[in-house]
Amino acid sequence: MAFILTFLGKGGTGRTTIAIAAAKQLSSLGQRVLLVGQDPSPAFGLLLGATPSSEPQEVGANLKAVQLQSTLLLERSWEEVKKLEAQYLRSPTLKNVFGQELGVLPGMDTALALNAIREYDSSGNYDTIIYDGSGDQATLRMLGLPEIFSWYIRRFRQVFTESDLGKAISPFVQPVTSAILNVTWTPDDFAQQPTKQTNQILDQGRSAVADPNRVAAYVVTTGDTAALATAKYLWGSAQQVNLTVGGVLLNQIPATETLAAEFDPLTVSALPQLSSTDDWQPLIDALPDFKQAAQAPKPIIIDTSSRQVRLFLPGFDKKQVKLTQYGPEVTIEAGDQRRNIILPPQLSGQPVKGAKFQDRYLTISF
Repeated sequence: MAFILTFLGKGGTGRTTIAIAAAKQLSSLGQRVLLVGQDPSPAFGLLLGATPSSEPQEVGANLKAVQLQSTLLLERSWEEVKKLEAQYLRSPTLKNVFGQELGVLPGMDTALALNAIREYDSSGNYDTIIYDGSGDQATLRMLGLPEIFSWYIRRFRQVFTESDLGKAISPFVQPVTSAILNVTWTPDDFAQQPTKQTNQILDQGRSAVADPNRVAAYVVTTGDTAALATAKYLWGSAQQVNLTVGGVLLNQIPATETLAAEFDPLTVSALPQLSSTDDWQPLIDALPDFKQAAQAPKPIIIDTSSRQVRLFLPGFDKKQVKLTQYGPEVTIEAGDQRRNIILPPQLSGQPVKGAKFQDRYLTISF
């Protein structure tokens, strides 16, 4: 399993430059690094000093790079969908629809990128995967996709099985699946089996994002007021997808006490300007140890003994945070992110007795 690293920040703050520098730093330490670029424009290759393709290729010692192309990723994923359909249906219906015919719908890019990163990770060929994405809410939604999608599957599957329609067709599940599909399912199997593999993948993704030793982000900012405000906002929003922000990278500005206090308790590193693509070393030397991200505050702490859940929500104030409870889960809204917290058995189904927002933490008592 690889360590997956990405960078968040306003456009123009130098995220791509820092991603390349990080790739060069880690590869020089003997790690097998894959640099994944989301931007299909020539800018990524020009800065890298190479022309990356849609497949990983060597651009240096221990360093490979790939430039994602959504159309090609969609074609490959579509073939996997057709194979999956053929496993269950006696007469597959998608065999005459070809991936080369499909267009990329809005929002597909990030989902396809996430699946590509998952495949690169599972290959075992890399120690570190550096993802140079948009660095904004789209990146956060991509990393939060496993948790959000698993909620949709879990909740709507339950709604369907408990509905009048679900109960009405229940007696027909076994004979229908026997006649049409290649398997024989009971009603319980019908609710679970088709999504079993998907749930396993989603659970793996959720666990990875929640583990700072597996996935971490660093916030990049300049001295621009908008860049600083965006950095704080993305820092807080990252907590909503359970993503650990390991530190702050100040691009071309000094690390003053004021800035350090604004991002406390994160480690703040000041980075010099890249003077030439022929001399990366000063920038590489100024980078932090990215593996220290695990020292940053955890996005969520569940303490069953004190019957409390604590969420770290920097960058927000009390008015921007909303708490609601529906059934056994608690929903937190902060900024443009909504998070459903699955409570452990000791707290599941228990009503919320109180909540307070203090010192960047939302503390919920049961």
